[in-house]
Amino acid sequence: MSRGSSMFEATVEASFSAAHHLRNYPGKCAQNHGHNFRVRVTVEGQELDELGMLIDFGLLKGWVREICETLDHQSLNDLAAFSRINPTTENVAAYIARQVAERLRASAGTRVRVQRVWVQETDTNVAVFRPAPDAD
Repeated sequence: MSRGSSMFEATVEASFSAAHHLRNYPGKCAQNHGHNFRVRVTVEGQELDELGMLIDFGLLKGWVREICETLDHQSLNDLAAFSRINPTTENVAAYIARQVAERLRASAGTRVRVQRVWVQETDTNVAVFRPAPDAD
């Protein structure tokens, strides 16, 4: 079902715990430390499927949990995705967005895209990544 220029969004949440340090950073975050990261992934699209859904929440939540599981209880600096870039919260959000986008393309084609990924590293620090509309 299409709604013209209307936009639908769906959001799921997950979490993981991981350690990291920031290379070449002139402060205490250069030392290895950990966070309990909270993640929110929002996808969007203009068309609903034949069941009236943008995406099955269970499917999206499963993907996000699977991605977070690969990060859980890891030293992010040791992962290939962060071997050349610092595992900042911003870069973690971008990484999660790319991983979700790959799964979306395989499942929903271009009907649904990642709208934003929100990653909270502390009670007061959040980074948000919004892919460019044509990035998918």
